[in-house]
Amino acid sequence: MFQEFELIIDPKKFNGFGKVFTGVIVPRPIAFVSTVSKEGNVNLSPYSFFNAVTYDPPTLVFSISKFLSNGEIKHTLKNIQENSEFVVNIVSYDIADAMNITSGEYSEDINEFEVAGLTQIDSQIVRPPRVAESPVNMECKLERIVELGSESDPHGLVIGEVVLLHLDDDVVSGTHIDHQKLNPVGRLAGNMYCHTNSTFDLIRPRV
Repeated sequence: MFQEFELIIDPKKFNGFGKVFTGVIVPRPIAFVSTVSKEGNVNLSPYSFFNAVTYDPPTLVFSISKFLSNGEIKHTLKNIQENSEFVVNIVSYDIADAMNITSGEYSEDINEFEVAGLTQIDSQIVRPPRVAESPVNMECKLERIVELGSESDPHGLVIGEVVLLHLDDDVVSGTHIDHQKLNPVGRLAGNMYCHTNSTFDLIRPRV
């Protein structure tokens, strides 16, 4: 059934288009990204413009708005530019509150693991630590950063290759992921998040 009325929006003319835009592309997975500065400062921050893009090599992307409110380059982006390494940790419901705490704009010398009460554990290949409480950790090497956005809203699209994947034993069986046990959190709009463990099956047609 077709709707008789629709709202047609020109992004360049509609005030607050960004809120509408992020409100319809939902739910978005969350990349909980840990990095280390060249001075050794650990950073942990969440980003919901995130997804996987290729299998071989396994590649993921996430987008970071370039600047903090004080004009500094965001620490995650700066650290990746300097060291070309990062870890993407998946956010389960159990650590959603801790993830939200790390989204604040802390100074570069503040370790968000400590602020949020999370445990950092060593990675095996890359320098940044993993989140012990996360059921999935992906150690990544930078492939490239693509500059996107406008002069007033610049972003860095981080493209990285997954060089090592860590999974909690209870969320995986062979190649099957138990999403009820993984219980990942999805980002909606504003302050809203969602559970993503309500699922249904659709069989792809063979034609």
